[in-house]
Amino acid sequence: MASAQTTGLAWLVFVLLTVVSWGVYGVFLHTGQTAMADPANGRYKAFLFVGVAYFLTAVLAPLLLLVVRGADWSMPARGIAWSLIAGLVGAAGAFGVLLAFGAGGSPSVVMAIVFAGAPVVNAIVALTWHPPSGGLSAIRWPFFAGIALAALGGYLVTAYKPTPTPAAPPATPGLASSERR
Repeated sequence: MASAQTTGLAWLVFVLLTVVSWGVYGVFLHTGQTAMADPANGRYKAFLFVGVAYFLTAVLAPLLLLVVRGADWSMPARGIAWSLIAGLVGAAGAFGVLLAFGAGGSPSVVMAIVFAGAPVVNAIVALTWHPPSGGLSAIRWPFFAGIALAALGGYLVTAYKPTPTPAAPPATPGLASSERR
């Protein structure tokens, strides 16, 4: 098990795991929603199982790691509160994605906006909560260019997304393809 003091590029492996996981999240969630075969409630049924998956991943896995590592069970109220808030905003974001799909947003557009907009929001909140020494004037221009490019990238992906191939009409049993009109 890696310690908190791990150096090198191990952190990058975990970041890439997150990139891949969250990169397929929207498509998988939309697929689950439509596979529920319930236009009125399919998105809520899908989100129910997202919650089950969160329980398995976010409750049982850390619980097992804490037990295996022999962790003490003292948890300051401030840490608990902020962790619960983080979980709530994360779950609210996931639910927002699902509601966006239900309102007609396609996975490629919804997720492009989410993943272009989230870094911008993160940068603003991080700068507000943890301003750099020297103030905003100490921030080099490439940082601001990166924020602008993230926003521009989200716009470009949304505005110029490829149009999916329409589904083929269902075959009529008993007719040869040349007999169908």
